[in-house]
Amino acid sequence: MPQVKIVAKNFMDMVASLPAMKLDKLYQNAFICQAILRSMPPLAKRYVLQLLFIDAPVTGKMLEESVLADGLSKHKVAIDRLVQLRVLTEALDRKKEATYRMNPTFQMNVQKLIVHGGVLPREPMPSTAGFRLPSLEELDAYAVQQWECFLLHLISSSEAEKATTNISSSMMKVFQRGLLSQKDDKEPPRLTEGGFQFLLMDTNAQLWYIIREYIGNSEERGLDSADLVSFLLELSFHATGEAYNINTLSDIQRAIIRDLADLGLVKLQQGRKESWFIPTKLATNLSISLSDTSSRKQGYVVVETNFRMYAYSSSKLHCEILRLFARVEYQLPNLIVGAITKESLYKAFQNGITAEQIISFLQQNAHPRVAERIPTVPENVTDQIRLWESDLNRVECIPAHFFEEFPSREVFEAACDHARECGGFLWENSKKMWLVVKAESFAYMKEFLRGKKQ
Repeated sequence: MPQVKIVAKNFMDMVASLPAMKLDKLYQNAFICQAILRSMPPLAKRYVLQLLFIDAPVTGKMLEESVLADGLSKHKVAIDRLVQLRVLTEALDRKKEATYRMNPTFQMNVQKLIVHGGVLPREPMPSTAGFRLPSLEELDAYAVQQWECFLLHLISSSEAEKATTNISSSMMKVFQRGLLSQKDDKEPPRLTEGGFQFLLMDTNAQLWYIIREYIGNSEERGLDSADLVSFLLELSFHATGEAYNINTLSDIQRAIIRDLADLGLVKLQQGRKESWFIPTKLATNLSISLSDTSSRKQGYVVVETNFRMYAYSSSKLHCEILRLFARVEYQLPNLIVGAITKESLYKAFQNGITAEQIISFLQQNAHPRVAERIPTVPENVTDQIRLWESDLNRVECIPAHFFEEFPSREVFEAACDHARECGGFLWENSKKMWLVVKAESFAYMKEFLRGKKQ
């Protein structure tokens, strides 16, 4: 079975993939430089701070000497990342040794931030403006509701229609690219293999994947990808729960804010005279690395040795995700009860979900009561999931054609030999003179047999 891999990249991966001209344009914004600096690996941050006030080129050996012998692999990763981001430019000196110099625009802006600090291009609206801001708990609930509504659109359109939030159809097409497929207008869209894998990802990984698709599609919508990345990174420096006047945004930024509201990154509010947006944690965490686990949700799944599964959740989304690989038996207001069965797993495997992805999902979403156990998921359950997957992979389906009623044994044996020579032979029954060949060899076999008849 061909495996489709959905890879979620963080902002630094996307920034590093931008052309050199757009990267240089990004570094003209001091907050972009700060966001990129704080998202670097620890050793890369140290190199930036070491070279921040040095204007002359520095040799690679000089940087390498400050690292212990067991840290050379991390040194290489840090240098590669800094060169990819064009924070450092690499050159060869007369002795053909690598030297590094910091990007002057990046260097100047980080120096200013350290010495003078930075000021955002917009200030929060004063609390005396006469409007009520949602509490942080209400804002978190709003972000979760919006994000779950988006994911429900992927899994079940009927469940999504019951939700109280709507996402524009044009933006859904952008977000669903690679996740849904539709043969024709009459049939409803279906999840691709990548779509099933996407739903089992951690929320942070899902968000990065969607943001990457949004940025990748920006040129088609008439937006500059560098401007979009710049605004998204700048947005991560706003305070969670504070209100910011929409009039301080450009027309392009207003369009982006409306799209981000669909995903729950910001909440929009309309007053009598003015409108404002309120960033949620999803927006203010945008420049945090995917490796950071502090913002991940608390788990809710308990798996027992008898393959019974209990999910302590009231979320429709959680229920629909569990249906991807388990049999859900009933749902109470705060509890989902089901079982992992051979049939439910076979269905998941046929949809492109692997055993390792299912096991990883159960481990990452384990309830706190079992999360500290080793192993989190019973070994007999994980072993059986892997065994069932290997059972399914024992049989391979190959399109083929069946030949019978040969005019003579001589023609039959010649046809078998020809099938072997052209690499299309699959099976033969010499007693009954039956022959099975691969579908791609059918035309060659047909032409060969036509020649034998003549």
